[in-house]
Amino acid sequence: MAERSTAAVDVADNSGDDPLTAKADTVATDGVAEAQDTAEQGAPEADSGDDGKKSEAKPTVETPELHSGHKLARRYRLEECVTRLDGFSSWRAVDEKLRRAVGVHLLPADHPRARTVLAAARSAALLGDPRFVQVLDAVEENDLVYVVHEWLPDSTELTALLAAGPMEPHDAYQLVSQVSQAMAAAHREGLAHLRLTPSAVLRSSTGQYRIRGLAVNAALRGISAERPQRTDTEAIGALLYAALTQRWPYDSDAYGLTGLPKDVGLIAPDQVRAGVHRGLSEIAMRALANDGATASRQEPPCTTPDELAKAVAAMPRIRPPEPEFPTPSEYQRTTYQQGTYGRQQARPAVTQPVPAPPAPLASRTGKALKWAVSALLIAALGLGSWQVADKLLDRNKKQETPRTTQPETTDNKQPAGSGKPVAIVDAHDFDPLGDGSENASQIKSAYDGNPSTSWPTSNYRGYAKFGNLKEGVGIVLDLGRVQQVGKVEIAFHGTTSVQLRTAPEDASSMPVAPGDYTTQASETGSRVALSPGKPVKTRYVLVWLTELPSADGGYRGQISDITITS
Repeated sequence: MAERSTAAVDVADNSGDDPLTAKADTVATDGVAEAQDTAEQGAPEADSGDDGKKSEAKPTVETPELHSGHKLARRYRLEECVTRLDGFSSWRAVDEKLRRAVGVHLLPADHPRARTVLAAARSAALLGDPRFVQVLDAVEENDLVYVVHEWLPDSTELTALLAAGPMEPHDAYQLVSQVSQAMAAAHREGLAHLRLTPSAVLRSSTGQYRIRGLAVNAALRGISAERPQRTDTEAIGALLYAALTQRWPYDSDAYGLTGLPKDVGLIAPDQVRAGVHRGLSEIAMRALANDGATASRQEPPCTTPDELAKAVAAMPRIRPPEPEFPTPSEYQRTTYQQGTYGRQQARPAVTQPVPAPPAPLASRTGKALKWAVSALLIAALGLGSWQVADKLLDRNKKQETPRTTQPETTDNKQPAGSGKPVAIVDAHDFDPLGDGSENASQIKSAYDGNPSTSWPTSNYRGYAKFGNLKEGVGIVLDLGRVQQVGKVEIAFHGTTSVQLRTAPEDASSMPVAPGDYTTQASETGSRVALSPGKPVKTRYVLVWLTELPSADGGYRGQISDITITS
């Protein structure tokens, strides 16, 4: 998606259906009421006063007249204005000090919402949760208030994902699980979103969802709510409903999605579209807090993000779809002929006969004689070859010894492994060339058998090879005792280069340097199976990452599952 897709904390919807210019921008309330956005580009946005939210009077402050190339704090160079509305503007900019793209919101210092925006931005910055687009700076300077935030060029808005069609059950499950858990963490710190629309949710190239505009987006628009947890929970339910059905769960169109038919009320997703996962359909209805629908299924509504996250966690795990393999080409029979044993014969091309004038009698007689002589020669050669082959076979039979009847075994031929699972007793992050720590607290997520959890590396800037700062990082797996390792299967988020290394069989403790391990195999992919070239026995297995996929404006590796078999 273009870089504009990650601009300015949700103020711009860059899939072509900007929430500031959409015909309808629906906000769920305590009674599932709707608020219509009738704003046009450059005009104030109309917020309904009946939607359970309190909106300030629209200010008359003019948007600051700035231009591309203007610098803030001699550091942030404005590049492109993505939104100019209601006294504030949002820009794509460049942080010249750190040489990275950022987003910037700008307001006049005397704007009625300037103080509220500054307070919201500073509160959001203190959260420091990587599931949210981070606020990097919030400053009042030279009669301007500006908020600087992350810019994620490799992420895609949920608006664009939904435009392509409904999500698979596993993807919808990941969406509601990750977003509800993130919002539950935010509310525990006293922060609400209040404008959690499809354009506020981004999916990175590694499949992780991130939320932009926490607290700041509502402050920019002057939005508040009497029951913020209920408001955010219903918004998550609307996102899940749209993911399952590609429909907006209200009777007006919004975000490029068609609304439900008027005067029919809210109907369950599995009644809107065939094949919808029943459990996810119930979760969506419980989040939207439609009492009639939930009562019929004997499930209470979820009124807070924490309740919703627990309801999702209690569901049976939804596995990702099986990978699709290309259809094999049509089987071709291998023919064996004298002199071409083991070679596949090309099929003769079939051509349509072309009528020709009859040849003279003498010519046809000569051709018949040539074909007859050729047939006799071929027969004679075939008979002679057969007799020679028969003699050779007889000679080989006489020379054959009983030892040749036994299966041949060579020293370098690996016997088939048992294929039994090998338990991983413990694991440690391995970063001897860096600061020595790579998210050690999350290390068990790499081999807990749950693909929805993962162990991430640190985020490296500039280059896929760890920012050219080190050769690699990895995980050392402790098998508890010396065991045979036949195959190590690893699932990543994103295409990753990895090596399988093993410690010496007689190692009494975990080696601490990469060179102390022997490289057994290497591969690149998002799901790899690494097998040593010969039987290996070891207690310590090193999964050594050498090149990372792009993620969150840099490069980060993520391992979601590791299994070892003998």
